[in-house]
Amino acid sequence: MAEADQYLTLQKEIIPYKRILSQAADVILNENVSKYPIFVVHQQEMEMGIPLIEAGKLFRWSVNASTLEEFVTKEIVFMDKAPEFINTYKDPEIYLCLFVLSELGAQFIFITRE
Repeated sequence: MAEADQYLTLQKEIIPYKRILSQAADVILNENVSKYPIFVVHQQEMEMGIPLIEAGKLFRWSVNASTLEEFVTKEIVFMDKAPEFINTYKDPEIYLCLFVLSELGAQFIFITRE
């Protein structure tokens, strides 16, 4: 499966979960935990963030809620690259930021909340 096809499939699969992810993003934003919520979408064990969705029969991905601050602390985003990341980060009121870990590697993608 081509990389673009795989991400389109993921976007279709995640549609039923957008409401849960949006609610989690709102909590992160409204509780002043972070201005930069990030959802880690993965298929393996992950020691990062707070588990929100566990992979199962309907959804083959697990999702954890995290933040840019945790990504910097764990050096996934280096401190000197954080301003660059913030500049490319899309409005969290409109978009969900996903950090997708797959056999293709790791990639940030943004999907609309709607």
